[in-house]
Amino acid sequence: MKLSAYDVILSPVITEKATLISEANQVVFKVAPRATKKEIKSAIEGLFKVKVKAVNTIVRKGKVKTFKGQRARLSDVKKAIVTLEAGHSIDVTTGL
Repeated sequence: MKLSAYDVILSPVITEKATLISEANQVVFKVAPRATKKEIKSAIEGLFKVKVKAVNTIVRKGKVKTFKGQRARLSDVKKAIVTLEAGHSIDVTTGL
């Protein structure tokens, strides 16, 4: 089943590390676990009207946490580090 662009890109990641790599023309997004690199590239290019140079993906495994004495496992999160072509940029602080 093909995912739409809004199903592939869930949200931008705004952390200190993501802000630091934005100077290297890279942006970090939280993406759907089933999304492929090609789907992520076409979704970013379609939504933000930019040219993507490369897409690197990371799957952060869910941790086991304790909430009020109950042990629970947080879900896995897939992130994509998108490198943009020179001259292109995405402002993640504004909405779509």
